[in-house]
Amino acid sequence: MSDEELFTRLLYYGTVQLNRSEDEVWLMPIGYLLDLWECHRQFLGLSKPKRMLTIDDVIPYGI
Repeated sequence: MSDEELFTRLLYYGTVQLNRSEDEVWLMPIGYLLDLWECHRQFLGLSKPKRMLTIDDVIPYGI
């Protein structure tokens, strides 16, 4: 996939699938766009989270 195809695809994902304006997509950091896309895929059931955590895993008991 060429760079032009990749950016066209990311622009499509951002505008159509994530309901953002074209300016928002161009100005947001690439990592944030990819995180939003991954959350969207998990919401639709197209992918699974890499790791399942609960609040007990993040905050130790007794704090």
